[in-house]
Amino acid sequence: MNKKPLVSVVVTTKNEEHNIGNCLKSIKRQTYPEIEIIVVDNNSTDRTKEIASEYTSQVYNYGDERSEQRNYGISQAQGQYILYLDADMDLGMCVVEDCVSLARDDSSISGIYIPEEIEGMGFWIDVRNFERSFYTGTVIDCCRYFPLDIFLEIGGFDTSLTGVEDWDLDKYIRSCGNTKIIKSSLYHNEGNFDIDKYLRKKSYYIPSIKIYQDKWGKWDKDIRKQTGLWYRFFGVYFEDWKFLKLIRHPLLTGGMYYLRLRVGMLYFRKSKII
Repeated sequence: MNKKPLVSVVVTTKNEEHNIGNCLKSIKRQTYPEIEIIVVDNNSTDRTKEIASEYTSQVYNYGDERSEQRNYGISQAQGQYILYLDADMDLGMCVVEDCVSLARDDSSISGIYIPEEIEGMGFWIDVRNFERSFYTGTVIDCCRYFPLDIFLEIGGFDTSLTGVEDWDLDKYIRSCGNTKIIKSSLYHNEGNFDIDKYLRKKSYYIPSIKIYQDKWGKWDKDIRKQTGLWYRFFGVYFEDWKFLKLIRHPLLTGGMYYLRLRVGMLYFRKSKII
């Protein structure tokens, strides 16, 4: 019998005492047994590291941004495969098993997309979850599961990027083979959605978008979709007959386009300044 491959799950944290326990519990509850958990903290001032230590002995403190934390965590990994998460994410029970099975059955797979569902309180969370449902497996999404050797070949996350380092890595992963989507989901807890906080986070990422565009060229086909008006406002919602969901959920559609418009205006204003 072939030995089951070890999967290293890398979780990055900073002051996540309210989320980290649920995240690590969800990893411990996986139906797939061969998992190591690696937590990389960024100088938390709350109980994040203390709570994480209840679930794994591999708790480190490293980095200023997520890309540095992720690279360091993966450098400590012993697994054949990597799955990376943020601390406010929980895994459905079969996520790792589904990823391992899919990769085992197709040796050409370089990365796997995991459907993401947004959780929290209120109308805007429903809007965010509706919006996110259009992105799975598109260039707006990112592979969270991949072989360690491919990650090492790529050279890891680009530490000059913040917020778009996922897209950057995903472009490399897609160039190395085929990508697939599993059916099981992960759950992203956004709590009580605050539009101003959401926009501040998007604003913080905008300088990295410019670096990312310069790196690949603003006319790169993926970047034109990821940052362009047409795809972000229309294309991604209409391809593969997904527009039928827009018709069935007019209130959520209106809310989604309101958020997209706010982010688009923010990007337009700030990118003119940079």
